[in-house]
Amino acid sequence: MLLAIDTSTDTASLALVEDSQMLAELTWCCGQNHTTTLLPQLTCLLDQSRLSLSAVSGIIVARGPGSFNGLRVGISTAKGLAFSLGVPLVGVSTLEAAAYQHAETGLPICPIFNAGRGEIATARYQMKGKQWLKLAGEHITTVDTLLLQISTKTVFCGELTLPIASQLKEYLKQKAIIPPPASRVRRAGFLAELGQKQLATGSYDSPTSLQPLYLRRPAITKPKHR
Repeated sequence: MLLAIDTSTDTASLALVEDSQMLAELTWCCGQNHTTTLLPQLTCLLDQSRLSLSAVSGIIVARGPGSFNGLRVGISTAKGLAFSLGVPLVGVSTLEAAAYQHAETGLPICPIFNAGRGEIATARYQMKGKQWLKLAGEHITTVDTLLLQISTKTVFCGELTLPIASQLKEYLKQKAIIPPPASRVRRAGFLAELGQKQLATGSYDSPTSLQPLYLRRPAITKPKHR
């Protein structure tokens, strides 16, 4: 049984999956209360599904980008569980997990998270045939810059604010496909599916070396030499 953990943003999610079958899933709005809600929610999920933590054979965790506190809590919990249970650990991009929920559209998918300072964290993915492709890696940019890079019909997902969604629609017109808010909520079941694919290839991370993916640019840079 695999346990998936996503505490990247104010929305958190847990899932238990076995042999590609969803056993249980829980998604909630935790705000900045990741530290106080994650373990109680995990206990609740296990109790309601009558499953035991000892049955977990692998852990998948969303590694960012996202909030500093949220990622720290989720990744440290995943590391601790993987170490104590002696099971493999896989870190998956939060942007990729958000995009994967819309893979069946067959269109390019552009997840967007607010990165602060007027910037966004984004990437682009697409399912072509049965192959899941990364078209553009995770990076920080602005909405204005992103708009200039979109030339074909694209699905926009993630935690879109109303101003960003309006800007996408106004500039891109019919090229911007924006799913309803409920279908954009990240679910750990999709995170588990991506992680399961990695585990099947024998690719996993070390609990001692897995690090969050923050993407944030440094606030202070060294002055250039004259």
